[in-house]
Amino acid sequence: MDNESVDMDILQLEGIKVRPQSSVPAFVLLLLIYIFIMVSNIGLVVLISMERSLHQPMYLLFCNMSINDAFGATTIIPRVLGDVFTPMTQRYIHYYECVTQAFCAHLHVATSHTVLIIMAFDRYVAICSPLRYATIMTNRMVVALSVSAWTVPFILIVILVWLSVRLSRCRRIVLNPFCDNASLFKLSCENVLINHVYGLGTGMLMMAASFCSVAITYVRIAMVCLSSKSKALNSKALQTCATHLAVYVILLLSGTIIIILHRLQNVSDHRKLASILLHVVPPSMNAVIYGLQIKAVRERIIVIFTRKKKKILTE
Repeated sequence: MDNESVDMDILQLEGIKVRPQSSVPAFVLLLLIYIFIMVSNIGLVVLISMERSLHQPMYLLFCNMSINDAFGATTIIPRVLGDVFTPMTQRYIHYYECVTQAFCAHLHVATSHTVLIIMAFDRYVAICSPLRYATIMTNRMVVALSVSAWTVPFILIVILVWLSVRLSRCRRIVLNPFCDNASLFKLSCENVLINHVYGLGTGMLMMAASFCSVAITYVRIAMVCLSSKSKALNSKALQTCATHLAVYVILLLSGTIIIILHRLQNVSDHRKLASILLHVVPPSMNAVIYGLQIKAVRERIIVIFTRKKKKILTE
C-alpha cells in the first residue's frame, strides 16, 4: 500500500512531441526567447527603479507587469526546456511540484488581468481628471493598487487549486506540457463538476472584469479626446492607450484560445502549443511594446546606451 501511494505521487508528463531532428532548434529557440523575456522585463524594472524621472505611477504600476511576466515565464519555460531532450516515458514530476507549478501558472495569468485593470484606472485618471491626478495617484494609492493586483488573484487561485488537491487520484499521466489546474483534477475519477464550474467561472470573471474596465476606460477617454481641442492631449492619450490596448488584446486572444481548445476534441497538440504560447508571447511582447512605444522609457534607454558607447570610445 505504501509503495502504491508513493508511486501515485510520481506523475508522468506527456509534454510536447518534438522530433529528434527538431530537438536542438526547438531548445535553442525557446532558450533565446526565455533569455529575452528575463533580460527585457527585469531590465525595465531596474531602469524604472534607478531613473528618478520614471518614478511616476504609470511606470511603477507597469513594474508589476514586468515582474509577473518574468515570474510566469520562469514557472513554465525551464521545465519545458528540460523535457525537450527527455524521452516521453521518462518525463516525471512529483505531485506537489505539479501542484506548485499549476498554482504559479494560473497566478501569472490571473495577475496579468488585474495588473491591466489597475493600469487602465491609472490612464483613466491621468486623461479624464488630469488636475486631480497627483492627489489621487499618490504613493499610497500605487502601493494599494499593486497589492490588490496580486492579492485578489492569489486568493482566487488558492481556492481553485485547493478544489483539485482535495480530490483523490486514480491516474498518473498529465496530458499537458506542464501542470495546470485542469491537469490536476483530471487525475481524479471523482465528480469534478465543481472544479469545472469554479475554474470556468473564475476565468470568465477575470476576463470580464478586465474587459469591462478597459472598455469603460477607453470609452471615457474617447469622449474626453473628442470634446478636447488639445492636440497634445489627444496625441498623449492615443500613444499611451494604444500601448495598453495592444498588450490587453494579446493577453485576451491568448487566454480565449486556451479556453476554446480545452473544450474541443482531437486538438491535443494544438492545445499544448497554445498553452505554452500563453506564457511566452505576452511576456516577450509586453516589454517590447512598452519599452519602445512609451517615449520616456525609450529616451532613457537611448541615453543609457549612448553613454556606454561614448565611454567605450573614450577608453
